[in-house]
Amino acid sequence: MENSRFGAFLRSRRMDSFLSTSSEKRVVENPNVSIKDESERKPKMDAFVDDDGWVPVIISWIRIVTCFVSMMLTTFIWALIMLVLIPWPYERIRQGNIYGHVTGRMLMWILGNPIKIEGAEYSNKRAIYISNHASPIDIFLIMWLTPTGTVGIAKKEIIWYPLFGQLYVLANHLRIDRSNPMAAIESMKRAAQAVVKNNLSLIIFPEGTRSKNGRLLPFKKGFVHLALQSGLPIVPMVLTGTHLAWRKGSLHVRPAPLSVKYLPPISTENWTLCKIDDYVNMLHKMYAENLPKSQRPL
Repeated sequence: MENSRFGAFLRSRRMDSFLSTSSEKRVVENPNVSIKDESERKPKMDAFVDDDGWVPVIISWIRIVTCFVSMMLTTFIWALIMLVLIPWPYERIRQGNIYGHVTGRMLMWILGNPIKIEGAEYSNKRAIYISNHASPIDIFLIMWLTPTGTVGIAKKEIIWYPLFGQLYVLANHLRIDRSNPMAAIESMKRAAQAVVKNNLSLIIFPEGTRSKNGRLLPFKKGFVHLALQSGLPIVPMVLTGTHLAWRKGSLHVRPAPLSVKYLPPISTENWTLCKIDDYVNMLHKMYAENLPKSQRPL
């Protein structure tokens, strides 16, 4: 893919030197401290102070407003770029990815949540990337961390989302009509054909909607159909903690630690249509095994 190294740089954690989402104090080792004491004093990454006081709420509002204004600015800039590139659809896809790398990383820096990324060596493969979905923060992470040359698949109503929806369409990403099963299947076929023809990757939320409480929902079959038709491997992205950081129906972003874990690519070369349910169940079980207990399905 063109300029893949540039895209990888924009997504790289090496940028943390000036876009760090967490401030870490330097730890000086004390030889007189026993191993037991050290383990007891080591902070837990899965714990945070859930403070609903007025000061954290005001800070959260400031962060959200800053995110919105910053996103308006970058969206306006890239919208102009997209309009110039109307005759070149692939270039619009690439620019849409660069927009996501810049904007997604910037928004995560503004929100300030500490982020741990595992399995980054699997993040530059040409593949179908799938991710669980429990928070608006998932969108920012996906924008930032998917490789250049990746298209998303979303419901057709996304065009009505202010700013983001219009840029999504300009970036030549894909939409499906979920209210019409036959139309959705045809959209999936066209998506697979476009991915193969243009040597692209895909990103999709297999649950089909956002979880209200962070627990994993049942998977739809669409991503398996896409894998069968495109022949691409599947790379699962397991997101944890985002439902605690930004809860559904709330405008209070909490400082919960977040984790993004790429699992090894799953080959789909020998998959067959008659085993679709088995593949869906296999991936769902894989997610359940890699999620914390609080996010596993009941």
